[in-house]
Amino acid sequence: MISNQTIKLSIDKLKTVTKIDFSVRNMEGYMVASTARMEEISVEAARQFAESPADSQELQGYHFFKVMGEEVPEYILIAKGSGEDVHMIGRIAVGQLEDLVLAYKERFDKNNFVQNLILDNLLLVDIYNRAKKLEIEPQVRRAVYIVETRNERDNSAMEVIRNLYGDDDGNLITEVDEKSIILIRRLDDEESYEDLEEAAVGIRDTMNTEAMIDVRVSCGTIVNEIAQVSRSYKEARMALNVGKIFYSQERIHMYRKLGIGRLIYQLPENLCRLFLKEVFTKQQPETFDEETLTTIKMFFGNSLNVSETARQLFVHRNTLVYRLEKLSRSTGLDIRSFDDAVTFKIALMVENYLKYMEKHPS
Repeated sequence: MISNQTIKLSIDKLKTVTKIDFSVRNMEGYMVASTARMEEISVEAARQFAESPADSQELQGYHFFKVMGEEVPEYILIAKGSGEDVHMIGRIAVGQLEDLVLAYKERFDKNNFVQNLILDNLLLVDIYNRAKKLEIEPQVRRAVYIVETRNERDNSAMEVIRNLYGDDDGNLITEVDEKSIILIRRLDDEESYEDLEEAAVGIRDTMNTEAMIDVRVSCGTIVNEIAQVSRSYKEARMALNVGKIFYSQERIHMYRKLGIGRLIYQLPENLCRLFLKEVFTKQQPETFDEETLTTIKMFFGNSLNVSETARQLFVHRNTLVYRLEKLSRSTGLDIRSFDDAVTFKIALMVENYLKYMEKHPS
């Protein structure tokens, strides 16, 4: 449905050019938008015209017109004045409003289709029939991006995406909640996954510079059929969730680069808790102080290199060795050993996963 503000803007522009006042009523006769009060035109008079078979009528110095949408009356346009000139201008105004109604209906229908498509709410035959009706090519390479903001986004975020990837290029854009914009991007035949990641970086950077919005961008795999778009969307959603849990400092999350985080994310929670009990038989990760956690993170970040880690922590090498030995005694794992380091790293990721699931129960 067109917003009243959009209709008001349209008839205000018409008045500026024609110097004629207009009023738009709904089919029950109530005011939608007007350039003048027109109190002499009652709700009942407008309703009677709406119920009549006529598509236009002149009454008491006003011209009444029906604004159609796909052969069904949508609004009543009232133009103040009499004579052929006002009637002709009224017809022009009706044409403009009908174009507006059609454009909004097409956008709504396409948006509704895309939302049901990505949420897997359509039968296979319906997907192809509706795609044909909406002039959406069914057999085209596509990939789904999710652009998520920290807070409820404003219209500027959607405008940035539309400016970057408009419908004219075969892209589809919609939203499923207050924080996420869904971009179904049409791809060229030669585009690779490296190109997809570059595009994700471009979206993030443009959002930061033009809309001043910090976003996360995730992307699913490439699909070749319109019916497979829901799969790419689910992959992009998983990439976003996995990224927030295991790679929270990053802002780009590609489904093909989730690594071990993807495996942990798909494990049952009870199995994860059992694994932690087996690994940490002594001290549990939640009891580690900030110094210990920083040391562990830095040590892993430097590929278990003691000297480089000590340098970056601004401590003596022996001090770092002491910390690592203390950690080994408290947990039973010596992360200077590759096998223990792998176990410890996975256990910390599992711990982060369980903490996230506690805060975000499904």
